[in-house]
Amino acid sequence: MKGQFSRLMIGVGILFVALATGSVAAQGEDAEAVNSVPRHLTVDDQFNIYDVGDPQLSPDGKWVAYTVTTQDLEEDESKSRIWMVSTAGGDPVPMTAKDKSVSRPRWSLDGKYLAFLGSSGEDKDQVWTLFREGGDSVPMTDITQGVESFEWSPDGKRMVLVIQDPKPEDLEKKKRKDEKKTSPPWVITRKQFKTDYVGYLDDRRTHLYILDVESKKTTQITFGDFDDSQPAWSPDGKEIAFTSNRTDDPDANYNTDVWVVSADNQDKGRELLQITTNPGPDGSPTWSPDGTKIAHVSVTDTDAMLYATNHLAVISEGGEAMVLTAELDRNASTPRFSTDGEWIFFGLEDSGEQSLARIPAEGGAVERVIGGHHTVQSFTPEIDGVIAALISAPHLPPEVFLLQGEKLERLTHTNDQFLAGIILGEVEEVHFESRDGTPIEAFVVKPPRFEAGTRYPAFLRIHGGPQSQYDFAFHFEAQLFAAQGYVVVMPNPRGSTGYGQDFCRAIWRDWGGPDFEDVMASVDFLIEKGWADPDRLGVGGWSYGGMLTNHVITKTDRFKGAYTGASATLYVANYGHDMYQRWWVQELGLPWRDRQIYEDLSPFNRVENIVTPVLIVGGEKDWNVPIINSEQLYMALKHLGKTAELVVYPGEFHVFSTPSYNKDVYERFLAWFAKYVKSEEEAAESGS
Repeated sequence: MKGQFSRLMIGVGILFVALATGSVAAQGEDAEAVNSVPRHLTVDDQFNIYDVGDPQLSPDGKWVAYTVTTQDLEEDESKSRIWMVSTAGGDPVPMTAKDKSVSRPRWSLDGKYLAFLGSSGEDKDQVWTLFREGGDSVPMTDITQGVESFEWSPDGKRMVLVIQDPKPEDLEKKKRKDEKKTSPPWVITRKQFKTDYVGYLDDRRTHLYILDVESKKTTQITFGDFDDSQPAWSPDGKEIAFTSNRTDDPDANYNTDVWVVSADNQDKGRELLQITTNPGPDGSPTWSPDGTKIAHVSVTDTDAMLYATNHLAVISEGGEAMVLTAELDRNASTPRFSTDGEWIFFGLEDSGEQSLARIPAEGGAVERVIGGHHTVQSFTPEIDGVIAALISAPHLPPEVFLLQGEKLERLTHTNDQFLAGIILGEVEEVHFESRDGTPIEAFVVKPPRFEAGTRYPAFLRIHGGPQSQYDFAFHFEAQLFAAQGYVVVMPNPRGSTGYGQDFCRAIWRDWGGPDFEDVMASVDFLIEKGWADPDRLGVGGWSYGGMLTNHVITKTDRFKGAYTGASATLYVANYGHDMYQRWWVQELGLPWRDRQIYEDLSPFNRVENIVTPVLIVGGEKDWNVPIINSEQLYMALKHLGKTAELVVYPGEFHVFSTPSYNKDVYERFLAWFAKYVKSEEEAAESGS
């Protein structure tokens, strides 16, 4: 698949860049001292690795602000801090307090101020501003329900805010802060009435507001029974493009469109201009520098639903949308115009790579600006030929890089000091064929000091989604298992993105079909290479990775141990209980009319085939894949006398946020595999 672009006859220029390590002087906080003797990775090292994110280039191109998130095991919470580093190099400077958690740093037009989201105590997130040269941060908003996101206006005098409608009881509570009152019942009227991290949804919607920076007055500019998001200012500051599903029944479809509203609120948001009319999802709008074009992401194949390719499109003033990447058949994301308006930069997903690409705004050949064996997780709009990007690689957690012309330089070295004392496993990109001849790509992580000719216990790690992919990024879990002596294979089976829409949609109404064959082919590949012991195999995954794990252990007895995290088993039981009612109905149909397809696909109905000892894990409040799935699987296995254990984490959603629980999960995974997958001698040596 590496030659995909030339085969599509798109004509691509590629700039491959090396990720130079640079100085090993850590630029994080309280970095662990370098070990005199390098050691293997441990469970507790997840608290020693800092997560760098959201780089923002200042308007003058001289500074990059970014976040550093740490997991504090002692206080059992994660905290994020804003740092700033000069584009000329040097040591980074902390901009916010260590004991506070903040996010979303954004520069004012003059580069003097940083705005960000943060809270005091248990309050909701508000917008704060901070003088770049130092001083205390100043709150800009006092919104009862908090602020979800914001963007500066081009002149720096206003901000557009994304705010959800308040609950009446919250407004009353603000008036009487000390008064305790029993929460009222949930009154459900919406079709889409649940979501993870929130729970039950009421009739409140998310709208756009304008904040006057000087007076701190907010004015609502969008209204109605719709959710509005992703606001983008026009260059002249007069209009705001945004994303919204304003169909007759927004809860019944994914048909978002790009709209434009006046920023001055003269008509109180009553008159909106609909920019896109595509029946599929359109979003992520961005304006050209002259204000005559809006680029956006567009899904043109509505029948393919979540399996469809995300294309890059552009629409000119008064014209029709033009899809620029129609022949590419690869996902595009986050479009941003160049300073001169001649190019559109965007994120490009292709065959295990996440690249920064560009295309002429009028259409033409795609060029990969930052390509190669690493992952561009995010990037800033180009400013006079300069782009800041967040990049990860197999042996490098995300760091901030600066692209100037064709020169890519690393700006941050947050984890260097810690990683200098760690021996990581070699990561190899491999290709093989599934049983029907379909080409499959995977990433193999070998144990440190891997010895050719030695067969190791193997771990098949299945990704979630399923519309996602493993890529050339740092994967802590894979490295952790490799450090424990496992050879880890991370395949991208059918259903994965990055290999074209047909490849992604190949599991349509066939979950656990082609993708099962593909992941098993990855295990066979390890065995054929002489890397894996066929008698010591483990399998596991989270979300859809857990779902496919359930299919695997009901279809084969080859695995000695398994973990399934946040997974679904009896699919009909999820209808009306999880947050995917649109997905269930569009792909599988209504369960009382199309019951058989639900039953045929459900691994629960093959539970008697399971002989693999299974560790079942989930969060109590997970409404993405509700814990009822894990409970049903566990109960069935116990009734059948199978080896199974269920672990439910209190208060956790689909993705765990409590550091002590993340530690516990990994310790349980390793202990389970040591007991059932490894030999007794290996288990004793690993201390499990």
